[in-house]
Amino acid sequence: MRLKQLLEGLGQPQRAVADAVGISPAALSAIVTRGVWPRRDTEGVKARLLDCLTDNGASKAAALAALNETKPGKPGTESMEDDTMLMRKQTLTPQAKRQFSLVSNPFSDDLNGPEDVWLSGDLRYVRETMLSTARHGGLLAVIGESGSGKSTLRKDLENRVQADGLPIVLIQPYVLASEDNDKQGKALKSIHLAESILYSVAPHAKCMSSPEARFRQVHQVLRDSARAGQRHCMIIEEAHSLSHATLKHLKRFLELEDGFTKLLSVILIGQTELRTKLGEADSTVREVVQRCEVVDINPLGNDLPAYVAHKFQRAGVDMSKVIADDALKALADKLSGPRSKGGRAVSLVYPLAVNNALVASINMAAHIGEARVTADVINSI
Repeated sequence: MRLKQLLEGLGQPQRAVADAVGISPAALSAIVTRGVWPRRDTEGVKARLLDCLTDNGASKAAALAALNETKPGKPGTESMEDDTMLMRKQTLTPQAKRQFSLVSNPFSDDLNGPEDVWLSGDLRYVRETMLSTARHGGLLAVIGESGSGKSTLRKDLENRVQADGLPIVLIQPYVLASEDNDKQGKALKSIHLAESILYSVAPHAKCMSSPEARFRQVHQVLRDSARAGQRHCMIIEEAHSLSHATLKHLKRFLELEDGFTKLLSVILIGQTELRTKLGEADSTVREVVQRCEVVDINPLGNDLPAYVAHKFQRAGVDMSKVIADDALKALADKLSGPRSKGGRAVSLVYPLAVNNALVASINMAAHIGEARVTADVINSI
């Protein structure tokens, strides 16, 4: 904070100070905001910055105190709790909108139609697997990190069913307060799943009061609907919050049949904790594990440039006028750096993390007067 105050008191643009020190404005911002010094000529940069501060009226004692307050670190050595991983939702500043001629935020999550959905080869595979499960039956678990696009795929499935007029009834239990125990929230139980089926398949039917009669009623309405040519697919979001008991009961819902015809398919959508609950070592859910197909939503990887280009195209903006050639490589490195979780490398190159990081970078570039978002700007956020 001392260094920031001293720089603000110089009465000079941050770019001018950076030029005097011989570093980029983004590198200067990284020193001030994060204590991250350039890898090359660190001591030389410190000395020149000290001279710049004293030449512009700061006392040497105050300048040294400000420089010593920062904690030099090496870029790319952030922990799993790094600010980028936990970055809040970012919004474009008016200054950034004006500088880069952005009428709207290219990285907002607003989806107004299927044309707004970006699909990599990996996402297309997951998308088709979900539709196949809905049409032909089975139990599918779609697992991905927060912000990886799971809910977008669910919306896309809904749209395809409606737009193509597919004879599929999508059953989506409410999970607003769902937790895997009643201490932290409300556990989603099999009786709630039965009610959801009744409301979706036979909304005008009176729900039976006793559990035995209600489950019998569920079987009957599914049978009648299937004989009328309908398929039924239950989609459970936040499935990582399901209790082991409810996961185990899903097998019994899958066993509802009319002769050889399966009456219900199930798609579980959840974060990585769901994989742990569906682990082969857990004997309490082995009947489910043996019947469940698991697909993962992988990081963007080499698809990052195509994803960002799609976002700018959707906003009607030339990406090359906002993002420099080296920026996306720096972003991928920043979100994939030498982090580890359980002894393995972890990549955070998912849509939500990319969106927030790029909006923060655009704001930073406008703030320090950079013409485009560069690698230095990415590393300074």
